[in-house]
Amino acid sequence: MSRARLADIAVKAGVSEATVSRVLNGKPGVSEETRQAVLTALDVLGFERPSRLRRRSAGLVGLVMPELINPIFPAFAQVIESTLSQRGYTPVLCTQSPSGATEDEYVEMLLERGVSGIIFVSGLHADTGADHTRYQALVERNLPVVFLNGFLPGVDAPFISSDEFAAMELAVSHLVDLGHRRIGFASGAARFLVVQRKLAGYRTTMKAQLGLSDGQVDELVELSMFGVEGGAAAAQPLLDKGVSAVVCGSDMMALGVIRAARQRGLSVPGDLSVVGYDDAPMMEFTDPPLTTVRQPVGAMGLAAVQALLEEIRGHVTPHTEFLFRPELVVRGSTGPLNGR
Repeated sequence: MSRARLADIAVKAGVSEATVSRVLNGKPGVSEETRQAVLTALDVLGFERPSRLRRRSAGLVGLVMPELINPIFPAFAQVIESTLSQRGYTPVLCTQSPSGATEDEYVEMLLERGVSGIIFVSGLHADTGADHTRYQALVERNLPVVFLNGFLPGVDAPFISSDEFAAMELAVSHLVDLGHRRIGFASGAARFLVVQRKLAGYRTTMKAQLGLSDGQVDELVELSMFGVEGGAAAAQPLLDKGVSAVVCGSDMMALGVIRAARQRGLSVPGDLSVVGYDDAPMMEFTDPPLTTVRQPVGAMGLAAVQALLEEIRGHVTPHTEFLFRPELVVRGSTGPLNGR
């Protein structure tokens, strides 16, 4: 490497040219921190690493998740992929779409490629109507697997989940504190475990804080599809019933509820308060900025990777569900009843 390039790397890394030379030639006497600084400078400046210094993959790890239209899924993917890369593993992202490969087809492809393990995010393991023996088969062949958002008691593996029951307690309590009493619930299909847990949290909190009967609570529940269209569809009967606020199963559904309200000439939050779930990227920039319950994406993604790598290394990890506490993020889509 030319002296000019050595000088550029030295300046970028904040070390001497002699130190850069020692790192590039694999000489001793350089701390790991300094070595990494030199290699980072090399990468940033666009210089190719000497072959002996190129990072070798510790193995492939599959990441199977739903479509990427909902921004919460790219957020999870970014955390998991970057964490895997930092640990020396090469992530293989597999995203599903209605006309694309199925989860089982992706798993077969990953097995053919000899992956070290697989992380499933909001997959069929969260669908109570799906056949879950597919996951037991993976465990029985000793493939390390970790599941994010969804729990299967019969599968011997680590599960990482956001506490959806607690999330709905936070959302409903916030609206009750603002004076709301007719609080609707809009979410995806009941077959999904995450919906069942959110509904249980909503139902329990509505009964405890407002003294409603099961029948009165049921009247305020509308299950549709996850997504903006599903939120708009669920909003129609809720608005017909005169709700002053709606708690939603996802941020995308919340945006659909806001759209449906505006089509009726209602203002948010003046006439209707809306709470989302996820705190997906960009929700603070919507109109109005969305009040939502934040999934701790960073902590959950890191925990999923750590659990998987422990499994890969053959260490004993608790095969149970780890629940992460969500956080209420109050923004502009909620306000006092009737704007008072």
